[in-house]
Amino acid sequence: MAATKKKAKRKYSPSAGKDVKNEMHRYKRGTATSGPGGKGGKVKSRKQAIAIGLSKARKEGKRVPAKR
Repeated sequence: MAATKKKAKRKYSPSAGKDVKNEMHRYKRGTATSGPGGKGGKVKSRKQAIAIGLSKARKEGKRVPAKR
């Protein structure tokens, strides 16, 4: 009896990955800012840039797991 393999579902939508990629690009160029409306300071870490990208994806209703 052969077990059928189920294809693994992506946790993050491809478009959410594009949002993170875009934010990382802005971070590397030094144009990424944090806070509401970008009124905060410059993004200083990769982790912060990734978090901002995921947050933007969540606001747009893309498939992203909820925060821990």
